[in-house]
Amino acid sequence: MTVKAYGAHAADKPLESLDITRRAPGPHDVHIEIAYCGVCHSDLHTVKAEWAGTMYPCVPGHEIVGRVSAVGAHVHGFRAGDLVGVGCMVDSCRHCADCAEGLENYCDHMVGTYNGATNDAPGHTLGGYAERIVVHERYVLRVRHPEAQLAAVAPLLCAGITTWSPLRHWNAGPGKTVGIVGIGGLGHMGIKLARAMGAHVVAFTTSASKRRDAEALGAHEVVVSRDPQALAAWAKRLDLVVDTVAAPHDLDAYLTLLKRDGTMVLVGAPATPHPSPQVFNLIMKRRALAGSMIGGIPETQEMLDFCAAHGIVADIEMIRADEINAAYERMLKGDVRYRFVIDNATLAA
Repeated sequence: MTVKAYGAHAADKPLESLDITRRAPGPHDVHIEIAYCGVCHSDLHTVKAEWAGTMYPCVPGHEIVGRVSAVGAHVHGFRAGDLVGVGCMVDSCRHCADCAEGLENYCDHMVGTYNGATNDAPGHTLGGYAERIVVHERYVLRVRHPEAQLAAVAPLLCAGITTWSPLRHWNAGPGKTVGIVGIGGLGHMGIKLARAMGAHVVAFTTSASKRRDAEALGAHEVVVSRDPQALAAWAKRLDLVVDTVAAPHDLDAYLTLLKRDGTMVLVGAPATPHPSPQVFNLIMKRRALAGSMIGGIPETQEMLDFCAAHGIVADIEMIRADEINAAYERMLKGDVRYRFVIDNATLAA
């Protein structure tokens, strides 16, 4: 089937209206009418070929929410009319140890929602900046938030799970002091989730103007990281640091804030590497520097259910599809509080 979408034909070209083809739903497929799609920094990196391997035409978007319009004959978990979401992956090998443990995101053959190899035309996946999508039922998630919150649920499918997964894995909760570095699309979700999980939350930002925002999001403490004395006051006091910044920066400034056996987790993905941290900042306190990438399907569903139970959604700014290029320019400047979301109904306009 042919559907309207927004995408780019080359790294140096703007996104524009496109006609793309979706496969006919198979016996295990779910056909989704996309209502909203969040705009992730990864979309911009991929469209601009800042990460290797972009295939064109590139239709980004992996924070997808909408309503099921049809299901295949062997689909049992979903039916027409259900509110659902699709995150950063639409397939995996389904038989490796990672897939067996519900950690499909770490499968060596995980297929991204866009720019992943597929038998469907044009040979790679096309994402959620589109009217509709067809996805195998295994990779479809149930949305239990009220429909009125649906647009603000969309960023949970990437920004939400990207911060939930390390918070959950490293046991953020009561009695733990958690630092969230960066107050943007990822960071604002990290603050909300860590607070709801019961941790004492310390937000770190380079911008003093975001202090009130961070407090409103749920941070107990806010530190302006450009102030060396303010940073030094938190030395050896944090159990966990989740670093969401998608630009190269000094990791040692935050490693030294960890207690013995504390962990700093990188979830932001800059286009160029961070400066290498000092080894002694790790070995002298048995600190760990780790990475984390989204989450598997069971964990993502757990996150969505937790957010529904606690009334957690993203802070968003709605845009029309034809405003996406301007949104990318604003995103590069940090001019969004805190996630753009496309109203996919505007694709047909």
